[in-house]
Amino acid sequence: MKNVDAKVVEDFGNEWDAYPQDEVAQCSLEKAFNQYFDIFPFDLLDKNAAGFDMGCGSGRWASFVAPRVGRLTCIDPSDKALDVARKKLSKYSNISYECAPVDSVSVEHGSQDFGYCLGVLHHIPDTESGIRSCSELLKSGAPFLLYLYYNFENRGMAFKLLWRVSDVIRRFISSLPFAAKKPLSTCIAALVYLPLARAALCFEKLGFEVEGMPLSDYRGKEFYYMKTDALDRFGTRLEKRFSREEISNMLERNGFRDIKFSPNMPFWVCLAFKK
Repeated sequence: MKNVDAKVVEDFGNEWDAYPQDEVAQCSLEKAFNQYFDIFPFDLLDKNAAGFDMGCGSGRWASFVAPRVGRLTCIDPSDKALDVARKKLSKYSNISYECAPVDSVSVEHGSQDFGYCLGVLHHIPDTESGIRSCSELLKSGAPFLLYLYYNFENRGMAFKLLWRVSDVIRRFISSLPFAAKKPLSTCIAALVYLPLARAALCFEKLGFEVEGMPLSDYRGKEFYYMKTDALDRFGTRLEKRFSREEISNMLERNGFRDIKFSPNMPFWVCLAFKK
């Protein structure tokens, strides 16, 4: 059985088709890219390095990676998402595309100089098996960047309670047709994301520490970005969350070493090297 949920793939294809990120300012996308990739060792890659973007979605991260490497393979199980990525990345001649789930990729095992998989493997049936599939593609010593939803281990009880309430709402909205998910998630972005994000921005300007405030990571981001992420969060029926220890253990069991976690949001982003 392939390690994929067909309904989740359909939902994400619809998401990237609806929000291809064309309305996000380049500086905002670059800031978000840096949040994920600030710990990634581009300096260790030579100009001919070949790697993969597992679960590329709209190709928003690939647009920053492709100019720095020799070859990039954008992989996604959604044809609709890959259509969006192809349009966005059409000016890059060093990108190839493959429509496949994480465990059915045609890329030769042990051939890749680097890889990254951001916000994907917590939406598949077997996350650890997905990590193993990524590991199999990499050469020894290759860096791998991974982002998985955190389980709020570094948050207080009030924060966790708020998430539990939101998760009940997610379970309901994610069961609806896309035609209903999109407007409902937009309402959540307008009534929850935007006020909390802008409140965090105001408190930050007054000199307060805001990193612990819910949705503070959106304080400097456009509403379009919030709409995208609200649909991502509330429109997806399969969601898993992990602690740092759980992520480290999965990586170690599947051929990785020298695991390093980013201290910055979003949590948890980590870098590991193939043994």
